[in-house]
Amino acid sequence: MIEGYKWFVVHTYSGYEDKVAENITKVAVNRGLDNQILEVSIPTETVIEIKKVERKKTKKAPKPVDMSFEDIDLPEEEEEEPAEEKRVEVKRKIFPSYVFVKAAVYYDNQDDRYKMDSLVWYVIRNTRGVTGFVGPDGTPVPLSDAEIEKFGVERVTYDVKFEVGDFVTIMEGAYEGYAGAVESIDAEAGTVCVIIQTMGHDTPVELSIAKVQKL
Repeated sequence: MIEGYKWFVVHTYSGYEDKVAENITKVAVNRGLDNQILEVSIPTETVIEIKKVERKKTKKAPKPVDMSFEDIDLPEEEEEEPAEEKRVEVKRKIFPSYVFVKAAVYYDNQDDRYKMDSLVWYVIRNTRGVTGFVGPDGTPVPLSDAEIEKFGVERVTYDVKFEVGDFVTIMEGAYEGYAGAVESIDAEAGTVCVIIQTMGHDTPVELSIAKVQKL
């Protein structure tokens, strides 16, 4: 039974990232698992590389030389122009040898964690070029929302259950246990500003929306 979808990290041989991503997607469709394997991603970034472009050599007339034999032809000298710099946009893999897979999960009450379906695990693990999953002893462990944002795999959207002026409790971090009023919410960035009382003064604290809960 599918209870949601989570991102997992797959380790590959160097240079096999694109092929692994392509093969996992193909197998998912061919075996009717496209509802179990939703997406395969390889995070990239665009960087500017400066390349030198060599210019053609041009011939120039030789310098006059004192000679007694006027009928001897002097060889023309070649002049090499300075290299030209060219700026080129290049896409580069942020995490070489890693592929991110968004797969269906179910909650195992006995182990108290989300797990991937055994068939999906088998298909991904046995894809050519895959060396294993990232996790303890190769056990697939889903990424947290914070890790998903950090790695740039997917933009996390938050279900905001409070409004400006509501009182909330901070659930984790340096201010865990503190309560305060919501001053502002940035749903796109996933942050909230809460005014708490510290040493008798109002102190604005910016937190992740996931770290607060409405009172």
